[in-house]
Amino acid sequence: MKYPVRFFVIILITICTSILKAEEALEKLPKIVYINMNKVMNETSAGKSLINQLEKIHKSNIGEFKKIEEELKAEESLILSQKNIISQDEYKNKVNLFDKKLNDYKKQRKEKIEAVAKKKAEATSKLLKEITPILTEYSEKNNISIILRKEDLVIARSHLEITNEIIKIVNSKVKKININ
Repeated sequence: MKYPVRFFVIILITICTSILKAEEALEKLPKIVYINMNKVMNETSAGKSLINQLEKIHKSNIGEFKKIEEELKAEESLILSQKNIISQDEYKNKVNLFDKKLNDYKKQRKEKIEAVAKKKAEATSKLLKEITPILTEYSEKNNISIILRKEDLVIARSHLEITNEIIKIVNSKVKKININ
């Protein structure tokens, strides 16, 4: 009877020490989490503010473009209606002037679209600059070794996602970012 009890005690001690060593090894493993940056950019109050500002600029540009296009269409129909009334040289001059106006409009439109795209890139960069220190602080506080973007993952467990926690922190620290 002594031997089975001793054997049982030795096995119990061995199992306990191996469990403790396994826990220590797990603590030393790097902690990896992931974040959905698109969701952070779109659902934080600062991100929503940027989206609203960009939409206002875009809508005002569209309104301006429509107004100019209507004026150009009216001018084009006026020129076409005068084709048989005015001389050939005068008609060519009016067509050339109209083509010049049309090309200027296209150039202006392209420049405004590029300006909005540039503002969007700058605003996204500003927001990312605000989020990066928050992520750094969060990772240090929670002993996280690596934060991956969700877009770069094939599959991961949902309990490793920190998106909602980061959204709450960003909302509390960054209220609004101005484009200009």
